[in-house]
Amino acid sequence: MNISQHCVVALTWTLKDTLGEVLDELDEPVEFLVGGHDLLEKIEEALQGHEVGAKVDLHLEPEDAFGDYDEQKVFLEDRARFPKDLEEGMTFEGHALPAGCNPDAPLNLIYTVTEIYPEHVVLDGNHPLAGIALRIHLHVAGIREATEEEQAQASLGVGFFGVRS
Repeated sequence: MNISQHCVVALTWTLKDTLGEVLDELDEPVEFLVGGHDLLEKIEEALQGHEVGAKVDLHLEPEDAFGDYDEQKVFLEDRARFPKDLEEGMTFEGHALPAGCNPDAPLNLIYTVTEIYPEHVVLDGNHPLAGIALRIHLHVAGIREATEEEQAQASLGVGFFGVRS
């Protein structure tokens, strides 16, 4: 079976920046729905027609991956609004930000705490890989037909490569 729209593909990968630093490595296959919301468009295009065992190398510029870094998605918030056990790296969904946070903060983003000061917290709504050109080495570990339910949901619930700018 070759990869086509509305099939499920099991992938492993090595994700690097353009300097060759490994950003993420997945040794155990994870399934993604092709033709849904699980994969970036350029990854789906590159996988079309390949079969199990294929190895695909891609170079993605930020606009084809997780977008350019947007300073407008960074917010400085009052430290007192957040839990005492707050740590850098913690995430908050936009609709679940503490009361009193900036009303201009889009509710559909996930915010990462990037810095904590005595009086303020820096929240960044950019994807952690925004603004970074990526090199991706994909290995196709499996392919199967998607179920009707998977096709109706347009996702297997795996969002790593599904963030579209």
